[in-house]
Amino acid sequence: MRALIRTGPSKSLTLTSDLPEPSSSDSSQSYIIRTHATALTRDELTWPEPLSIDVPIPGFDLAGTIISAPTTASAKFKPGDEVYALTTSTWQGNAKEVSIAVENELSLKPKNMNWEEAASVPLSALSAWQALFVHGRLTPPSSEQNMKSQNSGKRVLVTAASGGVGIWGVQLAHLAGAEVVGTCGSSNVEFVKGLGADVALDYTETNLKEWVDENKDARGFDVVLDCIGGQTLEDAWKSVRKGGRVVSVAEPPDGKNPKEGLAEGVEGVWFIVEPNGGQLGEITRLIERGECKGMVDSVFSLEQWSEAFERLQGGHVKGKVVLRLDREIERH
Repeated sequence: MRALIRTGPSKSLTLTSDLPEPSSSDSSQSYIIRTHATALTRDELTWPEPLSIDVPIPGFDLAGTIISAPTTASAKFKPGDEVYALTTSTWQGNAKEVSIAVENELSLKPKNMNWEEAASVPLSALSAWQALFVHGRLTPPSSEQNMKSQNSGKRVLVTAASGGVGIWGVQLAHLAGAEVVGTCGSSNVEFVKGLGADVALDYTETNLKEWVDENKDARGFDVVLDCIGGQTLEDAWKSVRKGGRVVSVAEPPDGKNPKEGLAEGVEGVWFIVEPNGGQLGEITRLIERGECKGMVDSVFSLEQWSEAFERLQGGHVKGKVVLRLDREIERH
């Protein structure tokens, strides 16, 4: 099968056409899946974990059709099911024509998304879900009005709000009933407002810390989802209310803790997203109800992998860069 392989500890990649396909004999508990699309993540070629296996492959988002399933009676999915997932159980990514996933990574693909749209969702949406509702301790969104009211009065800041994780952070925090502020470039202000942000701050014109300091009681945050790191993360610490949390997917927040000028009891959290088919199923329901959506910045064929990574690393990407694995250009 065709596959994109990391050829060593560097960022070098090679496209091959003779990688052996996985089979059900490789693991009796795994699903074999025909890969239709995978999404790429900025800086994933610097991650050490994928290099722990013999054949490292990028792309940890998966959208595809199940070819074979475990033979156990309890298997949740069956051949022919259209699924999507964040897969890290083997740390071999999905920029290959046939993939393997375990059951707790999988969810049925949203019926109202094509393959490329579905591939843009799992890693980013699960990162935002876990940042807000596991580590940020907000109550997840629900159709129940009283569930939303549990977050009433809570204020959430999402930095890089037009990026892969930021898009989901804004939407999910809004759906959960929190007041949401997102930072972005000037060209994305209206886009971020359209996602549900109550305020979209143009970082080229507005200094976050100064903006908050103008009225910290009203503008301070209970949860910060930081997707940038650096000076932005340091400023975020001073923008949090008493007892609030700085949750970072960019870098460990404690290293940017300014120590002084902080509200009482502010905590920093660093985490790495984990596959979770149950949480992805909740996200699927929100998507199918039309309450939130993924965002595809651009789509490339597997043979165009070099252009795809150039687009990704160039910055100012709106949403996800996706690789299409189907040999024929066909959309579902």
